[in-house]
Amino acid sequence: MNRKSLFLLCVFISSSTPSAVTHFAHARQAATKTGDSPTARVMISIPDWPYPKGAHEPSKPDDGKLFHIPGSKKSYTDTQINGSTSTVDWFPELHPAPPAPVIEGKQGAYKACGQCHLIDGRGKPDTADLQGLPVAYFLQQLADMKEGKRRSLVPRATVNDMIPVAKALDDADAKAAAEYFHSLPVARNIRVIETDSVPVTLPGPHNVQLIDASGAKEPIGLRIIEVPEDVNRTMLRDSTSGFIAYAPTGSVKRGELLAKTGDAGRTLPCATCHGEGLKGLGDVFPPLAGRSAAATARQLYDFKSGARDGRNAIAMKPVVARLTDQDIVDLTAYIASLQP
Repeated sequence: MNRKSLFLLCVFISSSTPSAVTHFAHARQAATKTGDSPTARVMISIPDWPYPKGAHEPSKPDDGKLFHIPGSKKSYTDTQINGSTSTVDWFPELHPAPPAPVIEGKQGAYKACGQCHLIDGRGKPDTADLQGLPVAYFLQQLADMKEGKRRSLVPRATVNDMIPVAKALDDADAKAAAEYFHSLPVARNIRVIETDSVPVTLPGPHNVQLIDASGAKEPIGLRIIEVPEDVNRTMLRDSTSGFIAYAPTGSVKRGELLAKTGDAGRTLPCATCHGEGLKGLGDVFPPLAGRSAAATARQLYDFKSGARDGRNAIAMKPVVARLTDQDIVDLTAYIASLQP
């Protein structure tokens, strides 16, 4: 599929007219005939860095101690923060009232969305940022998960944990969550720092990467490391406390070249489908700007391997086909650096 064909495909998919659906079906058939099968699984080497590792934290009796966060009038026990189906809301005044699936979950079926994605949907590097996602896109991802068309070849990837959640959500709860997260303005949650060396990190609770207390450093290599701005606040599920993304020196500039020009046909400029400033386009192409580098990289590898093969995934197949590990580091560093 050449650049012009892919551009037209993006235009057709982002339209909601019946003729666009027909064109998309024809493009899908053409891709299949030329060997670009949307269901093909490709064996690729996947690096560790986009998949943060967690450390098991043994359960302990709740002594009733109340935890507080500066600026919040709320207080919660450890059980309320970590040991419940529901989640905590430190700053309810900053967003609309969350619907039940987001803040309460459903006992015996699924935990509150806010447990992993946080109450305002910002998520963490190991999960997805849900703020501002189009409702139709959000619901399509749940449908893809239910149908086994969105998963990961990496067992610890959190999207695999989402599959039973997607299956447990009924249509009404899914729609309520989708509309809530769509209503939230996208907030900046990542600060990119280019460097040649990074603090040594260790896996922590909630799949958060913790800086080693020794202060030791190591070469950054070909990866991006995301750590909390404030570990204590992150561990208390405070969504207003963001992350630092350490990226290799020069990666943002190289990623900008790839994202804006496609680098002489190696890929397609991201704005072709994801809109000006990568803030999303229509109901199909989600906003990318300012999102976690690890979260974005996981999607690129899932498209590349064929593990993410849901509706409209065909548009991403030729985009990622020729991307190297270096390209993905550079692209995701640039995307994370953008203003949402």
